[in-house]
Amino acid sequence: MIPRQGKFLLAFAVLFLAAATCMAQSVKTHHVRDVVKNGTAPAYGRLPGNQVLQLDLVLPLRDPAGLKALLADVYNPASPNYRQFLTPTEFTARFGPTADDYDTVVRFAKTYGFEVVGGSRDGMLVQVKGSVSNIEAAFHVNMRTYKHPTESRTFHSPDREPTLDLPFNLWHISGLDNYSIPKPLLINKDEYAAAHGIQPDQVVAHATTGSGPSASFLGSDMRAAYYGSGSLTGAGQNLGLLEYYGTNLTDLTTYFKNVGQTNNVPITLLSTDGTSTSCSYPNCDDGEQNLDMTQAIGMAPGLASLVMYIGSTDTSIISAMTTHNPLPTTIGCSWGWTPADPSTLDPYFQKMAAQGQNFFAASGDSSTWSRRVEAWPADDAYVVSVGGTDLVTSGAAGPWASETAWVDSGGGISPDSIAIPSWQKLSGVINSSNKGSTTLRNGPDVSANANFTFYTCGDQKACQANYYGGTSFAAPMWAGYIALVNQQLANGGQKSIGFINPTIYQQNVNASTYAADFHDIKSGTSGSYSAVTGFDLVTGWGSPTAALVTALSGPPPAGFTISASPSSVSVSAGNNGSTTIDSAVTGGFSGSITLSAAGQPSGVTIGFTTNPTSAGNSTSMTIGVAAGTAGGTYPITVTGTSGTTVETTTVTLTIPGITPDFTLNVSPTSLAVKRNSAGSVTITTTVSGGFGSSIALSGTVTGSRVTLGFSPTSITGAGTSTMTITVNRRAATGSRTITITGKSGTITHTATVALTVQ
Repeated sequence: MIPRQGKFLLAFAVLFLAAATCMAQSVKTHHVRDVVKNGTAPAYGRLPGNQVLQLDLVLPLRDPAGLKALLADVYNPASPNYRQFLTPTEFTARFGPTADDYDTVVRFAKTYGFEVVGGSRDGMLVQVKGSVSNIEAAFHVNMRTYKHPTESRTFHSPDREPTLDLPFNLWHISGLDNYSIPKPLLINKDEYAAAHGIQPDQVVAHATTGSGPSASFLGSDMRAAYYGSGSLTGAGQNLGLLEYYGTNLTDLTTYFKNVGQTNNVPITLLSTDGTSTSCSYPNCDDGEQNLDMTQAIGMAPGLASLVMYIGSTDTSIISAMTTHNPLPTTIGCSWGWTPADPSTLDPYFQKMAAQGQNFFAASGDSSTWSRRVEAWPADDAYVVSVGGTDLVTSGAAGPWASETAWVDSGGGISPDSIAIPSWQKLSGVINSSNKGSTTLRNGPDVSANANFTFYTCGDQKACQANYYGGTSFAAPMWAGYIALVNQQLANGGQKSIGFINPTIYQQNVNASTYAADFHDIKSGTSGSYSAVTGFDLVTGWGSPTAALVTALSGPPPAGFTISASPSSVSVSAGNNGSTTIDSAVTGGFSGSITLSAAGQPSGVTIGFTTNPTSAGNSTSMTIGVAAGTAGGTYPITVTGTSGTTVETTTVTLTIPGITPDFTLNVSPTSLAVKRNSAGSVTITTTVSGGFGSSIALSGTVTGSRVTLGFSPTSITGAGTSTMTITVNRRAATGSRTITITGKSGTITHTATVALTVQ
């Protein structure tokens, strides 16, 4: 029960804020699950009014369009701002909430009786604690419980979308429901065998080749396979891991002791929202958390720091990752969950990209993505999605020998309907072989070993060999690998690589570069998709080679880009137009570029003033549209070719169409008719623009005792009709005006006849 005084203050807060803001504001993202809205989850009851929940009040970006423009610029090798990343403070100054807006949210929370327990303006959120009664009053919802449709439990949720008495919208409120409980993306042999109707000893069909117990793979084996014997260790680099539970570092010590290795990486367990950083079995399972550390450290054993960011809500964890000092520039996430709104984390993932951070997310262990097999967060456009492979090495701690697709690697087409990013639109990425989507996000982007071939320790129990697998091994592995790249960049006085997808996609469409930098996984199937040459929806581009470190840390590869200015041109039939094709060079590229165009309709002629054109120069593209060319909008693909390098840009040509229409003509346009007699005129219709509809005819005449008749009463397309004019014997003599109307749908035209009654 709320004390009477508390009820009075709460009511006063409602009246005060309503008066101050005039109307409640909605929240920009969704919070009510489909199963609640459509009744699939039956209502069960209500949360007690005195139950306390912790929430994150997330503020929106100040200039989302400006942020996307900045990202396009900082990841463009031809831009002077290439890899000129922002600091968290600089990001807030340009795109984060204003100090006034942040303080307004804090005041709002306190006015409604919430306790502010954390958050920051740089982190774009306010962390609060409050009773269910506080929540219901502040957000104008009822907090109900529902029976979960697929799990043997109930969950709580608001019964409607929240609204707030604020002068602006919030972006999201985290913690209002517990429908989706995050799960680690790992699986053991017994679970896999039961799901596929086989015996556990049949799960791995080949002999394992690792240096751990029972020839299991260690993190150091993955380093040897994918990086080799190089000297980079991740020195000076800070790596982050996203975790929903804490860990017992005794398990990490046990792992390294059992395999005869020493860990020299400082570990920090950071609670982002008050969640416990400890983990004691059986109340807590730290198997996932420990394997994340062993894979990251195995790949980058000289890291300056490894911070485990632990929390109960995704926004709390990822907000902390974007503000913590030192900033983690490479991050691994081996968890999956289903958000109420897949756009919830977009501001944070884009912020990471703007700050030079890279977020690797395991693509899942249930094969092809679907609404039942959630991809989140691996299908977000600003995340690097990491799939799974089955790796064989030449021996213990030996180099890469062969690799096929892992049978349960998550991948496919975004079930969250996330639009395809620009780097997946590059020519050659999506094709008939990989069966990818040309409109939605495809995944994974890259991959690494995920088979049941690892050595693991956890839960303060005996360690296990060749028992666990999953893409949760591959994601931290890749995070460690990029720490090597960032060390190489730092050694050369450069900033971190940042979000790698724009770079690797651009590099990998060049066949020779791709062959050197990645192991192309060409065999194996997972669900609906198979590994094929090049990019595929099981393993992405494949696993890294040692050469990828140099490719990502060296200067941009020699190449060029082309663009059109303007990119949209309107030219009427029978006229000419033009646009400018600009070329920009990267990596010291020089040479000539041959231009061609495709996609233009019949009647359109394309030419280039200078062709071939020199790299770095501009040329005019002329567009001639012949008379009679059909109207419409046509995307014209302009291709620039120089040797094996091919780049494209699109010019959108609009040819205004001739609107279907008709005209009315009368002959004669004047006549005299005596009283008690009749006369006639001929009505002729002419058409244009392919008009062919029926035209209804009608007429009016000034004065009285004159009647009009039409034969026929309508004309289809071009044709004639006779209008008969009958004058009564008592009609007044003099001049009259006859108005003839032709109507077809929304098109109406008129013509007049001068009548003299005699």
